[in-house]
Amino acid sequence: MSNLRFYSPEKLRIGAQVKLSENSATHATRVMRLNVGDKLFLFDGSGSDFECELVSVQKNATLAKALSAIEIQNESPINITLLLGISSGDRMDIGIQKAVELGVNQIVPIKTERSVVKLDEEKAKKRVEHWQNVVIAACEQSGRAEIPLVSRPESLSSWLQVNPQATSSDGDLICASKTRILLNPIGAKKLSNLQKPEGEIQLLIGAEGGLSDKEIALAISQGFQSIILGARILRTETAPLAAIATMNTLWGDF
Repeated sequence: MSNLRFYSPEKLRIGAQVKLSENSATHATRVMRLNVGDKLFLFDGSGSDFECELVSVQKNATLAKALSAIEIQNESPINITLLLGISSGDRMDIGIQKAVELGVNQIVPIKTERSVVKLDEEKAKKRVEHWQNVVIAACEQSGRAEIPLVSRPESLSSWLQVNPQATSSDGDLICASKTRILLNPIGAKKLSNLQKPEGEIQLLIGAEGGLSDKEIALAISQGFQSIILGARILRTETAPLAAIATMNTLWGDF
């Protein structure tokens, strides 16, 4: 994959000129030493890469013209929504980055009882912007032309209120289009014990210290299956990588 590939917040179309973002312009012209006439690839999240030519390199603006479009077909065949407990330091960034590289479709930061990081509304907004930039950088690196969305942080109970387990009028489970998986060091099953999911996979992983007993019980009551990943306890930034890689091996394109 070429390292001359950047995200464009502006929509792209063949023949049109687009202004590179400040970060992309800096990397393209100062790090990679590109100049007028040089080629690079841009993507806007619509599923295609656009081959572009630099037409102007100025201090306040770097412009590129889209020459052609290439449809990118490298999305994972499995649809994963990652519910990831908010962790401290760079653990959250690493977990999100690796999940995106491995093909996750959506990320929901979860405020768990054991999360060290506490976010008010303003801090949460800034963190979501930061995490979305982590996602974009991972897409640039991995060649993905569709960009997973990072949702606003919320508690597990709040998320479940909006996304309850579907049941019929007599209480029977109706969840054929979704498979809910909870990573638990004392889980009852392995991923290899599950049938290949037909629809969305909702994968729940705790922060440092894991989920509380109350959160585990709540998740299970809403259709999450308790799954163990081997005999060793994984760190919160390792667990998404291991779980999604295993899913891709069992059901995806590995």
